[in-house]
Amino acid sequence: MHQPRRRDRRPARRVRPEPIQRQAFRLAAVDVDVVLVGYFSAKQKDFETLMASAATDLATRGARVVVQIVQRRGVSDGGVQKMGLAYSSRTLLSYGKVREVAQACDQANAEAVIFVSSLTERQQRTLTEMLGRPAVSLSDILAAD
Repeated sequence: MHQPRRRDRRPARRVRPEPIQRQAFRLAAVDVDVVLVGYFSAKQKDFETLMASAATDLATRGARVVVQIVQRRGVSDGGVQKMGLAYSSRTLLSYGKVREVAQACDQANAEAVIFVSSLTERQQRTLTEMLGRPAVSLSDILAAD
């Protein structure tokens, strides 16, 4: 005979919510202690000047860079093929470098972590959660002015 018709057990399609507009991060006050983090490939030889210019930009906006940390990609033989990619899609940096940044923030009592490279919303959210303080990209700060 004929079997009774089963109800479709697949979950209903979810309607994605409208994307939230990212608000530009503003440095709250003058003399804010920040940690500056740079992520550069090994082919980029002028990373020191980029870090120095980023520190100067932050100083003009009232921030005091207390620690500078650099993650270089492609220095080893295995990393050369993957130079254009982030170490981690969640954090941009390697896990050990994230721990190093967290320790530096705790030791220097930094109020924020500023990344020279741009961060996705997911990376920003994950790093803020892992570091316990706002993690933003330099372009977000420059856009706020």
